Amino acid sequence: MEAFLVSTGVVALAEIGDKTQLLAFVLAARFKKPLPIIGGILLATLVNHGLAGALGAWITELVRPGVLRWVLGASFIAMAVWTLVPDKIDDDETRVARRLGVFGATLVTFFLAEMGDKTQIATVAMAAHYGVPLAVVAGTTLGMMIADVPAVFVGDRLSGRIPMKLVHTVAAAVFALLGAATLLGAGANLGL
Repeated sequence: MEAFLVSTGVVALAEIGDKTQLLAFVLAARFKKPLPIIGGILLATLVNHGLAGALGAWITELVRPGVLRWVLGASFIAMAVWTLVPDKIDDDETRVARRLGVFGATLVTFFLAEMGDKTQIATVAMAAHYGVPLAVVAGTTLGMMIADVPAVFVGDRLSGRIPMKLVHTVAAAVFALLGAATLLGAGANLGL
């Protein structure tokens, strides 16, 4: 349960102001069709984070527990720093909509935007840390939906009212705490 709850909270915080949330704002403002956008976000996140969770589980099989602990601890700390860097969205990421429709455009652009994104990397790290990739993927997917669904419904109106610096600072602190806890031996009962 801890893996699910931490994964949900970390990704929900990290996603605020992230390029995929900005993409949700853009798609909502452009198409004004929330249900296909939400469906595309959900499916893209399940596939992307499912692959990330599988990678995290695979990594735990390849890397010795002592080494993995240091790699994961450093990864969480790097995620803390990365979270403090604001994202921007490229208009090219939304052009695909002309050919694929709203659902298809959302699916493709969200999947591609998440490749190598901090929430995908966090999913890999948390799946490796907790050793329960399904719980982590369920949590990270829920975290994405918690952050992105409201963005779809309110479009640009809410973006100026969210204290992004505060949200990013809290998310960075959570990643830093996870990193420090991992480096100090949290998860040792999981073989890390």
